Amino acid sequence: MTKTKRLVGDNGIKFNNMFVTSPLCCPSRSSIFTGKYIHNHNALNNSVAGNCSSPAWQAGPEKEAFITKIKSQGYNTFFSGKYLNQYGFPQTGGVQHVPPGWDWWVGLVGNSRYYNYALSVNGTMEKHGKDYEKDYLTDVIHRRGIEFLNYQTENDPFFMMLSTPACHAPFTPAPQYAKNFSDLKAPRNGSYNVHGTDKHWLIRAAKSPMSQESVDMADDAFRNRWRTLLSVDDMVEDVVNTLQQKGLLDNTYIFFTGDNGFHLGQFSLPIDKRQLYEFDIRVPLMVRGPGIAAGQVREEIMLNIDFAPTFVELAGLSPPVDMDGMSMAKVLMDKSNKSLSFRDTFLVEHVGEYTINIPGCPNLYNQDVMICSSDCVCEDSRNNSFGCLRSINSKSSMKYCEMADDQACQDYCPALCDSKNNTFSCVRVKEDGIDVKYCEIPDDNHFIEHYDVTEDPFELTNLYPAVGEAKLAKYKDLLYSMARCAGENCKQTLQPKSIQKLHE
Repeated sequence: MTKTKRLVGDNGIKFNNMFVTSPLCCPSRSSIFTGKYIHNHNALNNSVAGNCSSPAWQAGPEKEAFITKIKSQGYNTFFSGKYLNQYGFPQTGGVQHVPPGWDWWVGLVGNSRYYNYALSVNGTMEKHGKDYEKDYLTDVIHRRGIEFLNYQTENDPFFMMLSTPACHAPFTPAPQYAKNFSDLKAPRNGSYNVHGTDKHWLIRAAKSPMSQESVDMADDAFRNRWRTLLSVDDMVEDVVNTLQQKGLLDNTYIFFTGDNGFHLGQFSLPIDKRQLYEFDIRVPLMVRGPGIAAGQVREEIMLNIDFAPTFVELAGLSPPVDMDGMSMAKVLMDKSNKSLSFRDTFLVEHVGEYTINIPGCPNLYNQDVMICSSDCVCEDSRNNSFGCLRSINSKSSMKYCEMADDQACQDYCPALCDSKNNTFSCVRVKEDGIDVKYCEIPDDNHFIEHYDVTEDPFELTNLYPAVGEAKLAKYKDLLYSMARCAGENCKQTLQPKSIQKLHE
């Protein structure tokens, strides 16, 4: 995305340590809108039963989303694209439900599509087919966004959110980009096509080495994901140029990010997310705007829960105290070129989804898995839930992951636990010389994973068997504390002495 890097990143800040607090789209997007961890907004997964755009979500967290605060400041507000995976269906209020705070609403019904979809346009259904010129969703979002910008003047504040399907499945590129990158394959480095022998059950169950079918599927997805992003690159360029032409660019903040990471063959998992490893929880973040020095690369840990308080503060209000995230504003405006003391600890959570029967894979019947390929390799399961403690800096990097049994899950993480073994939460801690991830996965084996990410950046070797649970008890205590935090308690940081004791 060369245009986006040049127009946004090179003219502002690129962040090296941007993470999501859940590696799954609906929980992650819900965190973006609310500024809260999933154990506080309770959108646990992509299903209605998991509170994705459910009536309970609409009656509670949605009413407190950041956009309602911004609207109270007199902003013109616009949304176009994917909202939450279950939005717009009859059981979630239909297309007539427009979330509060949005003046212009162009919301996709359901999950990511490129053709043959429906939109809610200010509460009225608008159906689209398969004609590229009229229906390609990234371009529809693009055009609607430019239409909105053309109504704006320098006298009226506005907030616009363009939420594209790219580069989400089904990975359908625009026709003019369908042959780009044809000589590329998914990167073969790191944990690609490696059998995770010391990992939790779902990873150990993957077929390794991958079949040629899975290899080809991952390569094809890799190329098409890049191809879909070329349309996003065009959209970003047009937005920046339109702002420039209208004299609004120098007074507008632009944020570019994503809602989850992705893997393509890592640990022999063909294509998906939902894992505790770096490839599924790291995402890009670039920001430009007034007061932000150009050409910066920063190391502070930023999270998806930080967007809501940041937007609220930039709109002139104090962020609500019940938001778990922290405003990025002081980092964005910093001119020192040094990393600020911003965050030492954060939490990552996931609640695994599963079903009983996988068509075409009789060997998986009653194995409590889902998101399975034609090769019968599955990407989520009852025992793929987890929580992790994570810390980063330039001197060392550790990761510790624990998969607790069902009783431990009920005792310490009740909001995340439904006696299904794919739930997890993670905390990350940052201080000089220490980099830790500690994850609990409530599977039947009380499985634990622990990594030195500096020495082992691809998380190939689980150190837990050598270290043992007793030496890691303080990580467990911190994880359980974070898994119950709310508001100001989630903003806690560890003092250097405390972190050193954790590391000893």
